[in-house]
Amino acid sequence: MQEIERKFLVNSEAFKEEAYKSTRISQGFLNSNKLRTVRIRITDDKGFLTIKGKSSVSGLSRLEWETEISKAEAKPLLLLCEPGQIEKTRFYINVGEHIFEVDEFYGENQGLIVAEVELSSEDEVFEKPDWLGKEVTGDVKYYNSMLSKQPYSKW
Repeated sequence: MQEIERKFLVNSEAFKEEAYKSTRISQGFLNSNKLRTVRIRITDDKGFLTIKGKSSVSGLSRLEWETEISKAEAKPLLLLCEPGQIEKTRFYINVGEHIFEVDEFYGENQGLIVAEVELSSEDEVFEKPDWLGKEVTGDVKYYNSMLSKQPYSKW
């Protein structure tokens, strides 16, 4: 239940050629308080309810609990969410021993591409692909919950 991840900007679209899978995601937040977020997400054919706790001081880790729900259950919950839903495509790329998840955003966050890699410890070493740019781990403006309130196009 402890999520440890690092987040980076992406400096080219070369990752798309390396992706083994992609999925379209729509998500909204029932609660986007900085101490906890409650997210509803719909992927191509599934729904998810996710609760995340406050990030650690380093921004690398936080409590995360997620359960799959049906797409039929998720759709009406998405309508209850706070204003500012997120639309993106997530690409999955194997890099060394890890899977990078790269999100290409749409709508008011068009132009933003962010990569995340989950780790088993905060000091775990991982291979960095050429398309990986500046690290933004812990920078709250890149959290999806913040992008729903302060979209990339308004920075």
